[in-house]
Order: sequence, then C-alpha cells, then structure tokens
Amino acid sequence: MAQTRLIIVDDDSIIRMDLRDLLTAMGYTVAGEAADAETAITLARDIRPDLVIMDIRMPGDRDGIDAAATLTAEHIAPVLLLTAFSDPELVRRANEASVVGYLLKPFSEGGLRPAIEVTLARFREFQEMARETHDLREQLETRKLVERAKGVLMAQYNLNEAEAFRRIQKASMDTRRPMKAIAEAILLTSQVSA
Repeated sequence: MAQTRLIIVDDDSIIRMDLRDLLTAMGYTVAGEAADAETAITLARDIRPDLVIMDIRMPGDRDGIDAAATLTAEHIAPVLLLTAFSDPELVRRANEASVVGYLLKPFSEGGLRPAIEVTLARFREFQEMARETHDLREQLETRKLVERAKGVLMAQYNLNEAEAFRRIQKASMDTRRPMKAIAEAILLTSQVSA
C-alpha cells in the first residue's frame, strides 16, 4: 500500500520539525513543508498531497483557513487544521471553508493518527459523492436530450415513442457514439432545418 503523502504548514519551524518526526515515525511521508499560506497553496498545487496539515495563524495576508478554502475549492487535497485555537469564530470559518478535520494542539500520536485517518476517509467519501452527483447530472441531461430528440423524430417521421427511441439507440450503436451525442445531433439538425 502506498504511503500517505502529507504537507505540513506551520510558521513555527520547531513545530514543523516535531510534527515531521512524529508523522515519519507513524509511517506517513512528509512530501513538503511551508511556513505561510501562500507557499502552502503553491506547494500543494505542485505536489498534490493526500493531506495538508495546517496551522491557522500564520504570517501574511492569508491564514490557514483561507488557504484551506482555496485547496478545497480547487479539489487539491483535504485539510486537517492543527491549531491551538478553538475560538467559535475560527471553527465557523473552518466549516465554511469545508475543512474536513480540526485538531487542537498540543497533539500526540494517539490523537493525530485518528484525526488523519478520519479526515482522509471523509474526504474520500466526499469525492465519491461528488462523482455520483456528477454522474447523476450527466444521466439526467442525457435523458432530457433523448426525450427532446424522440419528440422531434416522432413529429418528423410520425413514429411512436418506442420507435423513436429505437432509432436513436440504433444510431448510437451504429456510429459508436453515446446516445447523448446522437440526441444533440438530432436536435441541432431540427433547428437548422426549421
């Protein structure tokens, strides 16, 4: 099984070193480190880690929650916030940024490993739900197009619904193109000839 690749983001080099040593001893691969949000985003875009472990408070215009929002929006990697702050406002912002995990310092292997594994599992679940949602939208779009194309064929050739569907299906098989593409072609042709 491939090792989980992580990026550590904290402005304190001693915390990064301690965390790197602990994560390495736990069997994870530390693929990169950063001391600020901008560097973390650039590094994550380049490395595409399995997980980013990030502090909230960092120097610069953006904090860890801002960076987490960017990484989440770009579907780069899940973020586990590892912070000394449990301020309700920070927790609210973390939720809005779709942060998958939040762990308070001081950390230990006993708390860190479950937080990492749960964060990774939740992120995989979110990815699977996103794929399923995309597939369902695609199926619905195809169904709508096929229904409209059937209506065009029924009107043009005086066919019943089953015959119109069979024509679309046969054209799809004969041309080895998806039914959606055939339906789009029928609809486009009907617009041009109208």
